[in-house]
Amino acid sequence: MIPLRLDEVAALVAGRLTSAPGAWEISGVKVDSRRIEPSDLFVAIGRGVDYLDDALARRAAATLVPEKAFAAMAALGATVRDRSSARVVGITGSTGKTSTKDILAALCAPSAKTIAAEESYNNEIGVPLTLCRLEPDTEVCVLELAMRGFGQIAELCKIARPEIGVVTNVGPAHLELVGSLDGVLRAKGELVAGLPPGGTAIVPEGFPVDRDDITVVRLGEPEVSLTEGRAVVGGVSFNVTSRHQAANAAAALAALNALGLPMPTSVDVDFSRWRGEEIELPGGGLLVNDAYNANPVSMRAALVYLSERAGARRRVAVLGEMAELGSGAPELHRQIGEEAAQLGIDALVAVGELAHGYLDGAGEIPVTKWVADAVAAVPAAEEVVQRGDCVLVKASRAVGLEVVAEALAAGRA
Repeated sequence: MIPLRLDEVAALVAGRLTSAPGAWEISGVKVDSRRIEPSDLFVAIGRGVDYLDDALARRAAATLVPEKAFAAMAALGATVRDRSSARVVGITGSTGKTSTKDILAALCAPSAKTIAAEESYNNEIGVPLTLCRLEPDTEVCVLELAMRGFGQIAELCKIARPEIGVVTNVGPAHLELVGSLDGVLRAKGELVAGLPPGGTAIVPEGFPVDRDDITVVRLGEPEVSLTEGRAVVGGVSFNVTSRHQAANAAAALAALNALGLPMPTSVDVDFSRWRGEEIELPGGGLLVNDAYNANPVSMRAALVYLSERAGARRRVAVLGEMAELGSGAPELHRQIGEEAAQLGIDALVAVGELAHGYLDGAGEIPVTKWVADAVAAVPAAEEVVQRGDCVLVKASRAVGLEVVAEALAAGRA
């Protein structure tokens, strides 16, 4: 991190700042005391106040109990950003944000010193934490920007000041918070509005852009060839096999071009956990662990991938409910059940109250089962999954369906 003096920190944020003996500057910011390194600032958010002594014992330079956590993190992140010459890319979208971020970071790393958000560090805490990893020689910073309502992306853009903005796609996600697809467009459009004159917006075909002072790149359906467990997109070979990841790769390649960085011939991406991880199961089976999150767009894409990836194997989908869809949630779940039936899914385990809708649309799927939560889904999956099956596990984050994937991967099913 570009260092900050402790007197600067005290002037930036309101709260109780406690310095270690002899400390005068910080070289990192953490909100988890277990991750403290020497000379870090520990910002105690929520229950973090219980771990102030632990942070100092781990040689933190100082601890901060902020009066307003989000404002404190914003001030720290924005200050480090102001002192950096790195080019910042902001990525948002209804699906594919994290994967596109991971792909772009892998594309940039061979030719530029790059930092990227960890996992899904994409909110009022995560974005400043990533900015606080900027070093004096960092050349590219790749951020993921979350949307849980109007104004959130705009606020994140004020902190991060991206010069390149990527909108991967727009679909029915967070409808409970923004009301409609038009609301999603408006919220995602805050990234385009937050770009500086001369910036670059990389957006889907048809995405409205009301600016003539930026470059606009439109994302169409990418040409992709799938062979030997890899996808070739735009002349680059990626370690992905799904068509929706190919679309994410195309978006990342557009951002790489906007950065003016050289294009490699081949890249292996280290994807964030629980996003399409593939694990071999006994008897030639395969587990696709996509349990991190879900909405109707990503659920459809995952089911298509399951159908294609399974080949001659039996297709099993363990699907948790999709959150924040508002009043249309039952119908959207029913449509996913219909999609599963049309794609030839052989067995469907539905998890959560809204997941009853999957079964309403499941039609002729031979095996169906409903359970209330992720804990109950483990024995349900044990009962349904057979040796040699191809299994998809997917749900919104609140469902916590990774426990099912972990049980299957451990061979308990």
